[in-house]
Amino acid sequence: MTSHMPPGFTGSSIDRADRLRLDETELSQLAGSYRARLLRLAGHDPVLDETGRLGWDSMADHGAEEMIFLGLDGDTPLFAPLGPVETGRPAWSLFGLLGQMEPKDAALWGAARSLIEWHNRHGFCPRCGSATVPFRAGWGRRCSACGTEHFPRVDPVVIILAEHEGRVLVGRQPQYPPRRYSALAGFIEPGESLEEAVARELAEEAGIAVGNVRYVASQPWPFPGQLMIACLAEAESDAITLDTNELEHAMWVDRAGVEAALRGDAAAPFEPPPPYAIAYTLLTRWLGEDTEPLAPSLSPL
Repeated sequence: MTSHMPPGFTGSSIDRADRLRLDETELSQLAGSYRARLLRLAGHDPVLDETGRLGWDSMADHGAEEMIFLGLDGDTPLFAPLGPVETGRPAWSLFGLLGQMEPKDAALWGAARSLIEWHNRHGFCPRCGSATVPFRAGWGRRCSACGTEHFPRVDPVVIILAEHEGRVLVGRQPQYPPRRYSALAGFIEPGESLEEAVARELAEEAGIAVGNVRYVASQPWPFPGQLMIACLAEAESDAITLDTNELEHAMWVDRAGVEAALRGDAAAPFEPPPPYAIAYTLLTRWLGEDTEPLAPSLSPL
């Protein structure tokens, strides 16, 4: 297979050190180490230093009462501040900044952002309504009344390129930048397989019936905490019945059009997603036919 750049928000090389998350003594020693660093944030958003890398502060100077232990970068303990923050900028407003970040930095910041967002949305126990408090080094919350333990979750999302006779289907939502088109996507619902979600989403949003679903790649998406599961699927026809509640427009694009879009040609039929979005990965993998069949236990439709 052809080598490709991995999807954005993947590739963090730190040791998450799950083994230390319940060891309060060791965590206290790590936090007190002169090597320990605290991620510099503006609300949820990353703050870059003069070299364009993630900014870090000495733990000796931090003012955070609660922290998330992100893990170990060699012998350097890494933490992120945990506290109530206003909702960060939407994903699209960060695209320029994210495009400048080192992939490993984006992956590390993405994990921190997802965790902080989860904490800010789970201050109360869904079982009894009492306040919850962080535990497990910031990787969980415990109810102060009933003791129920809650852990961060990710929401699985299928993102799909339907293909038909050498073309793929792309669509745009009203909030996209001008000329921006992307792959179609939707959340996997309870009681639904990945393949079933692919078929349902394409049928609902574009009226397209598909089969031969192939897995391509996955990506954590920290806005606020999805796991994007990228697939290709073969459409039975190219007739589009658009759900205008979901999409503003959708169209079929051939290989020449996709290649032009990825090159940034002004005459291309659309502007592609940014390179760190998995929809970009889908387009590049489709051009290179770099896909894998689903496992036998996930037989195609």
